[in-house]
Amino acid sequence: MFVKERPALKRLTRAWYRKDRGGSPFRAETEAQGRRGHWTYESETTQAQPVIRERLALPEPDGELPDVMRTKYVFLADDEPVMLSTSYEPYELTRGTPVVFPEEGPHAGSGVVDRMAVFDVNITHCAEIVSARPLLSEEAKLLRLPPGALALTLQRTYYVDDRPVETADIVIPVDKYELVYGIPVRGET
Repeated sequence: MFVKERPALKRLTRAWYRKDRGGSPFRAETEAQGRRGHWTYESETTQAQPVIRERLALPEPDGELPDVMRTKYVFLADDEPVMLSTSYEPYELTRGTPVVFPEEGPHAGSGVVDRMAVFDVNITHCAEIVSARPLLSEEAKLLRLPPGALALTLQRTYYVDDRPVETADIVIPVDKYELVYGIPVRGET
């Protein structure tokens, strides 16, 4: 038998309601902790899976045409993998705009809220469902952890009133990070 020492948890702040918006919320929060925040990504248009189609309230697919922009991210702090995220945006919403590719063009990396505001889609709120489960093999590899290690999972969806305009699946290792939420009270941001 052996006992593994539990590492000190680092904080991931989910305070997306900052007065000084602009730029990536992840980068801002990571740098506030004295660490360098950055990420890798891959974006492609594709047809949404049924669960994503439901979360984005998309109609049934029209043949095999793509209906979402999917972007897969690996977020890093000082080159250590921190979390994974796969985001989906309705392609009909962003097609032909300067923000169709989340990480390319003049608004690259600025975050969903700021990117959507570029073409007058003003996000009103966000909902997150938090759960936990073992990491899948590919997730473990990307996070440099053993398969089966526990992870927090977040299903995040941004809305304009009742219309979902982006949804993401976020995976965070529980033995390395704890989440801290910043929630506005009485309309203060």
